[in-house]
Amino acid sequence: MQKNKLIVFVLAAVGLLLVPLFAQQFGNGPVRIIDLALLYVLLALGLNIVVGYAGLLDLGYVAFYALGAYMFGLLASPHLSENFEAFKAAFPDGLHSPLWIVIPLGAALAGFFGMVLGAPTLKLRGDYLAIVTLGFGEIIRVFLNNLEHPVNITNGPRGIGQIDAIHFWGFDLGKTHEFFGITFPSVTLYYYLFLALVVGSVLICYRLETSRIGRAWMAIREDEIAAKAMGINTRNMKLLAFGMGATFGGVAGSMFAAFQGFVSPESFSLQESIMIVAMVVLGGIGHIPGVILGALLLAALPEVLRYVAGPLQQMTDGRLDAAILRQLLVALAMISVMLLRPRGLWPSPEHGKGAPSKK
Repeated sequence: MQKNKLIVFVLAAVGLLLVPLFAQQFGNGPVRIIDLALLYVLLALGLNIVVGYAGLLDLGYVAFYALGAYMFGLLASPHLSENFEAFKAAFPDGLHSPLWIVIPLGAALAGFFGMVLGAPTLKLRGDYLAIVTLGFGEIIRVFLNNLEHPVNITNGPRGIGQIDAIHFWGFDLGKTHEFFGITFPSVTLYYYLFLALVVGSVLICYRLETSRIGRAWMAIREDEIAAKAMGINTRNMKLLAFGMGATFGGVAGSMFAAFQGFVSPESFSLQESIMIVAMVVLGGIGHIPGVILGALLLAALPEVLRYVAGPLQQMTDGRLDAAILRQLLVALAMISVMLLRPRGLWPSPEHGKGAPSKK
């Protein structure tokens, strides 16, 4: 049995390593879609800590994604030097901070704001918590959209551009490289970076799930009063869940900024936040394989439906917008899945039955 599992893992690893090389045959577009899907997997795994493990419905998760992205954008671009004399005097070519400073700062800022959000909402659950977190996400987006006057910090709706690509030890992921006679474009190199981050995140989430902290979160999720009666410090555990989930969002945001080279408030709308929640719910709340499946499906589905929305638009003589048709098809697909699989596509066998048994 163990040997069979090892063979499956090896085949899966080889398959994941070859996926971008195969997709690259059709151009950089498909590889770029896969890259973004991996970023969504990272976000969904982070939100799963808050929603799936601790049972705290967070509809403002995209705010932490935005904080990580803007922190990276500010510290790894010429924006601050172009708008502040003090920065221009010290860094005439722009502020291009090292990655080992920028990414931890982005993750720490997002984690801090995660606990700031969690502190006043400790006694809220369900719909009320959802409304408060929804408002928090929108407040962050509005701030990013308006922090242009009187001091230009975020460049408002125009966003921040010329953001540095990921580079370490002289190796720049923003450029094409060649190894063993095979050309690796930038999008393919980012694929391997994002894949490594997802694998690391899965290991962290799995360890959390089977740890005492994970069991405390699940106890709070199932019955908070009973958890408190058992001696669990529900306040600290909730804050830890908010902070840890937000940290994942901050790291994903940093990667997004480096990958795109540009960030603006439009990338962190309410629709993005709802989509990330839908990935967790559709895949299977609290189940790591289910969350990954949900994130990959919902990230890829809108792109696949481009090929369906076009002919449908022609059938209506162009009266319906292709983007609206695509959203309608995604919504119909999600409704169908939830009717057929109300607990998600790949639900956790332990969800609703208390803490999982340790294997």
